[in-house]
Amino acid sequence: GLFGVPELSCPEGFQEAQDKALQESEQLVQKACSTPPGPETVMIFDQLSDSLCRVADLADFVKVAHPDFAFREAAEEACRNIGTVVEKLNTDVELCQSLRRLLADETVMSSLDPETRRVAELFMFDFEISGIHLDEEKRKKAVDLNVRILDLCNEFLIGTHIPNKIDKHVLPEHIRYNFTAEGNYLQVAGLHADCPDDLVREAAYKIFLHSNAQQLARLEELLASRNSLAQLVGYDTFAHRALQGTMAKNPETVRQFLEKLSEQLSKRTQKDFEMMTKMKMKLNPHNSMLMPWDHPYYSGVLRAERYNIDPGLYCPFFSLGACMEGLNSLFSQLLGISLYAEQTKRGEIWSEDVRKLAVVHETEGLLGYIYCDFFQRPDKPHQDCHFTVRGGRLKENGEYQLPVVVLMLSLPNSARGAPTLLSPGMMENLFHEMGHAMHSMLGRTRYQHVTGTRCATDFAEVPSILMEYFANDYRVVNQFARHYKTGQPLPKNMVSRLCESKKVCAAADMQLQVFYAVLDQIYHGKHPLKKSTTEILKETQEKVYGLPYVPNTAWQLRFSHLVGYGAKYYSYLMSRAVASMVWKQCFAQNPFDRAMGERYRREMLAHGGGKEPMLMVQGMLQKSPSVEDFVDALVSDLDHDFETFIMDS
Repeated sequence: GLFGVPELSCPEGFQEAQDKALQESEQLVQKACSTPPGPETVMIFDQLSDSLCRVADLADFVKVAHPDFAFREAAEEACRNIGTVVEKLNTDVELCQSLRRLLADETVMSSLDPETRRVAELFMFDFEISGIHLDEEKRKKAVDLNVRILDLCNEFLIGTHIPNKIDKHVLPEHIRYNFTAEGNYLQVAGLHADCPDDLVREAAYKIFLHSNAQQLARLEELLASRNSLAQLVGYDTFAHRALQGTMAKNPETVRQFLEKLSEQLSKRTQKDFEMMTKMKMKLNPHNSMLMPWDHPYYSGVLRAERYNIDPGLYCPFFSLGACMEGLNSLFSQLLGISLYAEQTKRGEIWSEDVRKLAVVHETEGLLGYIYCDFFQRPDKPHQDCHFTVRGGRLKENGEYQLPVVVLMLSLPNSARGAPTLLSPGMMENLFHEMGHAMHSMLGRTRYQHVTGTRCATDFAEVPSILMEYFANDYRVVNQFARHYKTGQPLPKNMVSRLCESKKVCAAADMQLQVFYAVLDQIYHGKHPLKKSTTEILKETQEKVYGLPYVPNTAWQLRFSHLVGYGAKYYSYLMSRAVASMVWKQCFAQNPFDRAMGERYRREMLAHGGGKEPMLMVQGMLQKSPSVEDFVDALVSDLDHDFETFIMDS
């Protein structure tokens, strides 16, 4: 069966796994309601969460990645059914009472360890955001809003990817071949950001981002419903509700962080835009005004011209085998951990090119399993991501339930006889995703509710972004980057050039991220919104980003992150700031420092989500960073490295 779950040897098995989980959860609900308040209450709640998550998490992965449609459909159905049960449990008054009795009992609470206390509070938080404390009528309203929001999220997400069609005669003949023809129509399915023809990028931008009444209505209803739900359960805005328990804690801190960052970036961003404008004038003297569709293209042109970093020159040094060896060697030096390939049993994997790795510590033994689903295949989503399939926890019998995760990449299939070669970007993504996997393996918490990456969104990306710093350090790369034919190491100046090239126009790139984050905060801030979402987009784009808004476009209707990262899009910037501080203070001097590796594990990885995120950062940096520290960390990363600059000059 899939992942070694016996029921899942066929799609119908999902029904069986689901029935088993629901039966188990009913017994646990009864047990929770009849147990006197104490640590056992938290244990039962966590078992309950585990029995449902074991099916839901696995199904979450299968529904997007399994090549067999019947499996995907069965998994989708299981997700929906378990989701409904979770919603019901979150509004089960009797179940909530058993937890409330525990939280109200000061004597028992003070005898609990901090992790158990935090997990009890997190479970209570889940109840409260479902409106458990409201009267029956309002509670029903909260459930209905939750269901409606789920539906709107799915509809909006689908809408963000749907191509736009246009009568082909509208476009000049010489650029039509760039788009897919459908009778008299052309389909525009993306921004064509890398196309050298300015006109193609302009057409794609204006057509793909053209406003759509249906999608606009969905977004407006989604934002209004989120706001109603947040206010119904006692928050000022949806952002206040979403930021509970994060590093930032509240929208005011996020606003301050984004404003200060924007201020610090403004001069550099202006410089970047000037460089891009010059380049555009050089290549296209008739039309030199810099537009939003120019930014990604001309920053790439400048990068290539200044540093000549053709990925083709790097790929031969980054065979997949060499990169995995590099990760293995790094983890072994830093954390005493090795990765071993394991034989899989029949039916355990969903595609024959999936590899199973056992993660083994030199003294603690087996920590968990990583399934590597690395290669492209038809119907497989083109995104790199990390899925928790089973969370770790301490079981009732004293054994530890080992965590299981999947790392999904979309690497090209190699030619027969040649190894798979990674571009520098793919290599960095592999390190990034492996950072999440290590968090899952080492976040060995007692409770699965807070295991591994089940932590605050603005902390979750810290371990993965930190790995990018390792992937860009010559001392680390030099341990594994070898030409697959000659065995020659990757020359140092090639690594330096690659790192420096990433700083070209990096301020403008970061400014764009600040703009998206500000937009997300406004959309999830005070309602009713003062203007339409498109007018807010126009205003924010001109004020925060600086490139002109293009009439009749509505970029926000393609902003798919509004679904999964509603009010939390800033997280990526904040995580990067923390990762940067950890790298500079703890690993830049010696990226293989075992004592630092152990401190990193002890202070940041070991707690999963079982400790307040800011306390973990404090433990690692041995000080509490301010908003200014975050901003300084991000901005100082944009400075060019003097040594490389001199070498290249």
